Amino acid sequence: MEEISTRPATIDRWHDLQDVLNGGGDGKSCQCMWPVMQGAQWRTCSAEERRSALHDEVASGPAPGIIAYVDGVPAGWVRVGPRPHQRRLEKSRIVKAGSREPFEEAGVWAITCFSIRREYRRTGLTATLIRAAVEYAKNGHAATIEAYPVDNREAKTSSASLFVGPATTFLHEGFSIVAHPTPNRVVVSLTCL
Repeated sequence: MEEISTRPATIDRWHDLQDVLNGGGDGKSCQCMWPVMQGAQWRTCSAEERRSALHDEVASGPAPGIIAYVDGVPAGWVRVGPRPHQRRLEKSRIVKAGSREPFEEAGVWAITCFSIRREYRRTGLTATLIRAAVEYAKNGHAATIEAYPVDNREAKTSSASLFVGPATTFLHEGFSIVAHPTPNRVVVSLTCL
């Protein structure tokens, strides 16, 4: 049986994080900086500049997410942290239309991105990462945790769109849908207190 563990993405795990982000999908070019960078900055910087920005973010702490390991091998990542630190969300029409919380509320944390290496997809790692992200947010004194997943309850979704996670997994992990701002996206929330 495989041993699955999770750890905060600290600078001593930088190479593990890069192993995950380079393991398939858009992680290599995105470097999970989309939620952090404003639109103009995102459009004008290269993948290497995004990688450098993520390195600086990880190095300065606190950890901006969680890495999942399968038998000691880096297999998945989730970005989680206080929503005000993920500046792109302030302009997101999904967040604007769906969140019940003021954007600057420091007690609101957001789970925004997942990256799972191709060989570990469809193994339940997303649920493991959600549970680890919730625990991390609670330890960081989050009052509420939000996410903005794809609504996969009735229609099949492409793996390319699952970087925000599937709604069914969030619902299984105790989140509730608070809004359905677009036909294929929902806002889910979990109260921590």
